[in-house]
Order: sequence, then C-alpha cells, then structure tokens
Amino acid sequence: MEQLLHTAVKYVAGVGEVRAALLERELSIRTIGDLLDCFPFRYIDRTRIWPIADITENEAPTYVQLRARVTGVAYAGTGRKQRFTVTVQDATGRTELVWFRGIKWIEKRIEVGREYLVFGRPTFYRGELQLAHPEVETMEQALSRKAEGGMQGIYPSTEKLASALGTKGMYRIVCNAWALLRGRIPDPLPEALRRTYGLVDLHDAYRNIHFPQSPELLRQAQYRLKFDELLGIQLGVQSRRTERMARQNGFLFPKVGELFTAFYNEQLPFPLTGAQKRVIKEIRGDTVSGFQMNRLLQGDVGSGKTLVALMSMLLAVDNGYQACIMAPTEILARQHYASFLRFLRGLPVRAAILTGASKAKERREALEGIASGEVQLLVGTHALIEDRVQFRNLGFVVIDEQHRFGVEQRARLWTKNRRPPHILVMTATPIPRTLAMTLYGDLDVSVIDELPPGRQPIRTYHYTDSARLRLWGFLRQQIARGRQAYIVYPLIQESEAMDYKDLTDGYEAVSRDFPLPDYVVAICHGKMKPADKEESMRQFKEGEAQILVATSVIEVGVDVPNATVMVIESAERFGLSQLHQLRGRVGRGGEQSYCILMSGEKLSRESRARLDAMCETTDGFRLAELDLKLRGAGDVNGTLQSGMAFDLKIANPTRDVQILTVTREAAAAVLAADPDLTQPAHAGLAALRSRHAARETVDFSQIS
Repeated sequence: MEQLLHTAVKYVAGVGEVRAALLERELSIRTIGDLLDCFPFRYIDRTRIWPIADITENEAPTYVQLRARVTGVAYAGTGRKQRFTVTVQDATGRTELVWFRGIKWIEKRIEVGREYLVFGRPTFYRGELQLAHPEVETMEQALSRKAEGGMQGIYPSTEKLASALGTKGMYRIVCNAWALLRGRIPDPLPEALRRTYGLVDLHDAYRNIHFPQSPELLRQAQYRLKFDELLGIQLGVQSRRTERMARQNGFLFPKVGELFTAFYNEQLPFPLTGAQKRVIKEIRGDTVSGFQMNRLLQGDVGSGKTLVALMSMLLAVDNGYQACIMAPTEILARQHYASFLRFLRGLPVRAAILTGASKAKERREALEGIASGEVQLLVGTHALIEDRVQFRNLGFVVIDEQHRFGVEQRARLWTKNRRPPHILVMTATPIPRTLAMTLYGDLDVSVIDELPPGRQPIRTYHYTDSARLRLWGFLRQQIARGRQAYIVYPLIQESEAMDYKDLTDGYEAVSRDFPLPDYVVAICHGKMKPADKEESMRQFKEGEAQILVATSVIEVGVDVPNATVMVIESAERFGLSQLHQLRGRVGRGGEQSYCILMSGEKLSRESRARLDAMCETTDGFRLAELDLKLRGAGDVNGTLQSGMAFDLKIANPTRDVQILTVTREAAAAVLAADPDLTQPAHAGLAALRSRHAARETVDFSQIS
C-alpha cells in the first residue's frame, strides 16, 4: 500500500501524461499520495433539495440543488452566441437552466420528461431564477452515488487546471485514486497513541476529508490530519533541541566584568523593571551553562528590550567576545546606534555601525574594526550578513524585530563563526506565551511584561470621518502646547480598488489645514530616497516639523518622546498588531499621549471588534489574545513565515494552537521513552518526523 501511494499520478484514471504534467506544474502533485494530500478547502452540502419557489433573489444561497423534471428545451442565437435553454419544473415552480458552451455535449444528456438532480449557482435575470452551466445527472445516477455522501469537497485549482479539468475534475480524479486504495492506508501512529488522544485511524481520516458523511466525521478527519503534521514537526524540533543541548558547545561568559558593572552602577538611564532583571538573569544563566543560547525575547513596545540586549552584549564584551545587533531598517539601526553611544558614553568600549547606506569611510572603519577585534559592538542592518563582514570573535548576536527577516537571512549570521554564537531574537509583536512556546519549539522564551515606571497609559479613541474637524482642533491644541503628532496612512497613492485615505492627498490636506509658517509638515514613506527620508525624520526628531505624515514605515525605529498624538487613517485597513506597534510610537515621554483611530462609517464586524479592542486596552499581550479569538491568530504578524518554514498541507500552527500544544506534549512523551525513535512501534513516527523535516527550508534550531 505504501508503494501505491508513491505511484505516479498519471496512472490514475482520468489523468494521463498531459494532465499529470499539468498537476505537477500547477499544484506540485506528482504521486497518488500527493493527490490525497490535496485537501478540499471548503465543502458544499449536497443533502438539501431546494424547492424552486423557495429560492428568492434577496435570500438566494451560493449554491442550490434541485430535483426537477425537464419540461422543454430551446435554442437561441447562432455560432458563438448560441444559447441552449432547458426548462425544469418541480411541485413548487419552474426555472431555466442555460448553457452558452458545450451545447452539443449537454443536449445529448437531456431528455424531456425525465427527472434530474441539478446543482449550481442561482442567478436572476429580470427577476427570474436561472442556473447557468449547472451540474446535471439523472436521479438514477444520483441515487447510485456512494462515495460522495452528503458533502462535496471543493479543491484548490488554478486557471489552467480549471480549463483542463472543469469544475468537478479534481473531485473525479480523487474519487478514481481512492478506488485504487483497496486496502487500508498505513497508519504511522501506534494504536496506544491514537487511543490516548482520541484519534481516528488514518484511512478513515483520508476518507472523511475527501468524502465526509457528516460534519462531525469531517471534523475528526481534519483533527487527525492536522495532528500528524504538527506532531511530525514537533518530533523534529524537539529532537534537534535535545541534540543541541547535548553538544555543550556554547561560549562561556563566566564573569560579570567591569563594563557591565560600571554600566549598571553608573550609566543606567532608569531603574530596571523586575521583568528586565528576570530576563537578564535568564540570559546570564544561558551564557554560563556551556550550551549555545537560543532565546526569544518578547516585550511590548517601550518595555525596554533594547536595554536588556545592550547589557547582554556587554556580558559578551567583558568575556572577550564581540557582539552585534541586526535591525530590519536603516532608521532602527541608526536609532540603536545613537542610543548605544549615549548609554556607553565614558566607558572603554568601541561601537560601530554598518548599513547599506553607510558612507565609504564609515563602512571601511567598521569592517576593519570588527576584523581586528577593535570594534566590540556592531550595529547594523542586512549589511551584517554580507560575506565581507568578518568578525574576529563573535560571541553574541541580537536580531531585532525578528519577524522582518527571512529564515536564510538570519541563518547567515551563523557563518560568521566556526562555533555558533549565542542568539537572542527580539520581537515587539506580542504572542500569547503558550503559543510562543509551541511555535518556537526550539527556543527558550523570555517575556518583559512590565513598562518602565512613569509611563502614562496611552488614551485611544475611534473617530469616523464625520469627526474630522474635531480631530483638527485637537491637533492644533496639542501642537500649541509644544507637542508633535504622527498621521499615518495605509497607502502612498490612491487605489481605485480601495476606498482608503492615501498619503499624498493626506499630506496636501494637512499642509492646507496647518499652513506654513505656523507649522511644518514633514512626509516619510518607503519609496522616498534615503537622504530625503532621513531629512524628514531629522526635522521631526529635532522638533523642526510639528507633524509627520507617513506610511507604516515608522511602525518601528522612531523614538520621539515629544510626540504625543498618533492619528491612524483608515485604521480598519491595519491588523491589531500593526495598530499596536504604531500606537507605541507615542507615549515615550512623560506627557499624556493619544492614539486616534480614524475610519469610514461602514465597518465589518471584525474591523469594528478590532478597533474596539484597541480602545479598550493598551496591553499588547491582551490584544494578542483578542486577536486569537477574532481571527484564529492569523499570521501573528509573520511569525509563521519567518519562524517555521514548513510546507503544511492542512495545519496552521497559529490557528490550531490547541492541537499544536497537544502534539508538543505528545512528542515530548514519545521522545522521553525513545529519544532516537528506534523502537519497532515507533517506526511510523520516525518516518513522520523525516517526512516533515524534509519540507523545511533550513534547520529551524539553527536560526531561531
């Protein structure tokens, strides 16, 4: 049976060489196993028969199924404009079925006076019900169907596939493939494991994912198949963690030296919070353990992650190693560098910066300094991963806003040393702790869940466009008091397809409403030349511009304590985590700060819930929990793409949190009893681990 699953899909009835090549090119389906792993993305209930009279224009469903008798046929037009119409009738009324192509094929299958089962999309022409190109089969054919049951799967497709196979082509091919599987599909999970977690066997799961007999059986099938995928991943992740921890190849930082001590006693800009102290203690424990550290640091906007990172880097320098921090943008890298220079003023440590926009002299001095070891702390962007960047003794790496880097980009930092440095990845995108610990299975997770003392909670309000004059008045009041404001737009130029405020029109409107020379309005977006962007940011940071009109390019890396107002136009266009990130640009000084969410009058239920949540709380972790409830975690601002590069067919680690948690526990229990999965009962689990490990683009445990 295992051999049959690896058989080329061309041998399935209805496929052949040409369609097999098309399936491989369009959906990467090469074998019968691949075909069975192409799951329906939604289902149509084929159990309900609609009376024709009940299908009304105002309340018509997406699809309907009729049981009706053909009372007549008619032809109209000629050539390409020819139309074939079939009139059908049941006990409640009559309607028309219309075909504009394939007429010769369908007319041979229609017989006046015969009863048919008709399935299709209802449309209305001049108030009258019609079904264009419906599926039609005789009642005898319909009653003889067994595999399909009451729910029909709708499969992924492409324009080329739909043209070659038709609307039910994939379904028919899957039916034919299933007919070949006369025996049971091999089950990789031991019976004891299936019994412990209440799982149906794999054969039943595949049958009910493709041909569900009821919604409950479909749910059980989906759960089992998701369980297998996530268990395979967890077995791999936890096995590699065990291997990494067994190597004991981490750099040792045995001492808390003069730099760290002097900084802590004399240079701290404000007292550390309890959470910051706890995280530094956790990092300190990692660096004296002998194991290579792989730690995720979560912290809300403004919680002091950068200070924790700097103090951790000083531990490395005190022990004779170099340290670097990689940021996703020029703005954020420059901000970190300026903060480091300010914090370290007077201490015997040399820092440098390296970005894609670094001038020749700055780049040369940085490259020479890190190669010789004279530069102990390096701040940079993606430029740090270039081949010409060679460290003398890199011992500690910080990756800021880690979700903005690709897996391979982060992995390249590992090539800077013969032995892997300690890795600290940071994110201000709050993720519920349980989710973080399961998503990042090979990472230890630290959380800074306190804000520095003296910060006032940001007040958040939701206004619609009708309150715009009120908004302008409030902005004038704040600017008159010497404060500054951001106005953020989702688009640079207007899109006909999206009715959202655009930045260019907004800049003109704001400039008009706040005319020079009273106020200066600066503009900043990702398509500006670096020099122009830098000048706009300089004006705003130094107080020469009172308002900064920008896109979400300022989501991270902008720290202007005097800015007290964040206006987000078309706020319904943004996700919760992005709204929270933008709000975090204000409230960084001692003054009361405000976030104004502007939207149109008409909002979807989800958009309204999102904006209401922003007004209710400033706790990023609470917002992450709400986001889970609203949309099943979505992509948690990209954590899936950047942290777990797995080609999953059905599971979603952020949406299927409960299953992910269970599989993490199951994997831990299995590996505790059989670390190498060498027991005969675990042969299927070893194959499952290998199958999903093979889909990864890079070893997850090696890149954080």
